[in-house]
Amino acid sequence: MFTSTGSNGLYKAPLSKSLLLVPSAISILLTLLFQHYQKFFAYNLQAIKEDFQIWRLVCGRIICLDLKDTFCSSLLIYNFRIFERRYGSRKFSSFLLGAWMLSALFDLLLVEITQYVFGITINSLPSGFLGPVFALFVPFYSSIPRVQVAQVLGHFSITNKTLVYILGLQLLTSGSYIWILALSGLVSGICYNNSVLKVHRVLCVPSWVAKIFSWTLEPIFSSAEPTNEVRVGMGATVDIQRQQRMELLDRQIMMSQVAQMRRQRQQQGGMINWNRLFPPLRHRHNANYQDQRPSEQDTPPPTEVSEEQVARLMEMGFSRGDALEALRASNNDLNVATNFLLQH
Repeated sequence: MFTSTGSNGLYKAPLSKSLLLVPSAISILLTLLFQHYQKFFAYNLQAIKEDFQIWRLVCGRIICLDLKDTFCSSLLIYNFRIFERRYGSRKFSSFLLGAWMLSALFDLLLVEITQYVFGITINSLPSGFLGPVFALFVPFYSSIPRVQVAQVLGHFSITNKTLVYILGLQLLTSGSYIWILALSGLVSGICYNNSVLKVHRVLCVPSWVAKIFSWTLEPIFSSAEPTNEVRVGMGATVDIQRQQRMELLDRQIMMSQVAQMRRQRQQQGGMINWNRLFPPLRHRHNANYQDQRPSEQDTPPPTEVSEEQVARLMEMGFSRGDALEALRASNNDLNVATNFLLQH
């Protein structure tokens, strides 16, 4: 499928929803109705350095004044909402806060380097929440599995991450100096993601602040749990549509079986037999789906599980046993195992 971030909308992603609605609404209002207030949201570096208008580092780096940048950044935030689901709102907001502050420092540093090396004076940069958006490409590249969807001309692969990279390229080419914001965002994302100089411990959201926002703003921006609606015909070809139907059938069977096994576990106790929850449908070449139980001699050996993937699942709060069994049953597909554990 072309999406790598699930299809449950903004469920369990209140911070992503607020970043989609509030800045976009303000950007549209400033463009259509309140053009005379746009000067307060301009990312004016000259005013920051010469007049010490530090407040422009805040106002100029939150609201986009270009509707194209607003549209592209909103789509990227929507695709990156998977990180809020995986790590929780507090850890996700800590990453955004750290990337936002580090990218502001790198913005000023890169502008000075550009002026010193090339003699180019840059007085202003594109405004908006662009630094953290580009910083999110770092965990997106390193932690989201790459799944091939189709091939173009027999050589170029289209994956579940292609559309996100195209959106990032579109945002990168929307302005003359936006490459500075992109570079500073990527560097800040690398620093925060790799815990350089322990910045993740310093630039983080305190627990008491997270509790206040969870009590006040989370009820406003929370989304209802989506219904299990059948979605077909999303692919570009008949083969992709058929593959999507097969994957949807796999998920429905897994959901029904895990619900039954959990009810049995609550009644009898013990652990879930994960091997019974993942029928190998996508390895069957026929579509008759008869009730056939393989013999013990035909059972394949257990799949080797990467400890790095187990550690990532355990960081999300799952037990080691559930993480191991989910990864074995999903053939080491971290995305499938994570989505399944999150939904159950």
